[in-house]
Amino acid sequence: MPTASASLYRRHRPRTFADVVGQEHVVRTLRNAIEQGRVHHAYLFVGSRGTGKTSMAKILAACLNCESAPTHPTTEPCGVCPSCRSIAAATSLDVIEMDAASNNSVDDIRELRESVAYAPVSGRSKVYILDEAHMLSPQAWNAFLKTLEEPPPHAIFVLATTEAHKVPATIVSRCQRFDFRRIPYQQTHAMLARVAAAEGMQIEPAVLERLALVARGGLRDALSLLDQLSSFAGGR
Repeated sequence: MPTASASLYRRHRPRTFADVVGQEHVVRTLRNAIEQGRVHHAYLFVGSRGTGKTSMAKILAACLNCESAPTHPTTEPCGVCPSCRSIAAATSLDVIEMDAASNNSVDDIRELRESVAYAPVSGRSKVYILDEAHMLSPQAWNAFLKTLEEPPPHAIFVLATTEAHKVPATIVSRCQRFDFRRIPYQQTHAMLARVAAAEGMQIEPAVLERLALVARGGLRDALSLLDQLSSFAGGR
């Protein structure tokens, strides 16, 4: 039986700040915060789908927990230590990803609050990535507020959302907000060309141009379309 292979987007997900496309303002601010020892306890990443919010959260987690810099965070995670590898594989016990679309009840947040109290298993920080955060219920937000007000020093929260207006003002005021831009056409086109070359695909320039246009600034959508097209066309 054939085994499933990782999608193009997962294989080519950015692992360091240098890999990030189109979000230079976010990269610069987070780099400076890490270098200056001023990492905030809560971030709100806002933007349309496929613009790199979750990838940026994982890069931040790798910077905080990379074992190549044992005494302090680094802006250049090595990508090969056990911590970096487990974060990339989504198996790290210190980086907890939670989909608020399906885990949005008070009980879910209570479980999160209980786990926050425990120290990291192997890294310096526990990073909680709450995707589609706007899907939490009002009662869940109220339960979460206390944790955001008085977080333990080892806990970092990253709330990612496509609909910031649905996040309560009391939560927003306790986070540093970053707005993720749609990826410009030229950068999307360049990324598609790099991935196609790395994957050994034979693809006409006009096809790359069309894919970059229809993706409408969503890099994940662009790579998903390329993946689907490659399967349909048999690699050519």
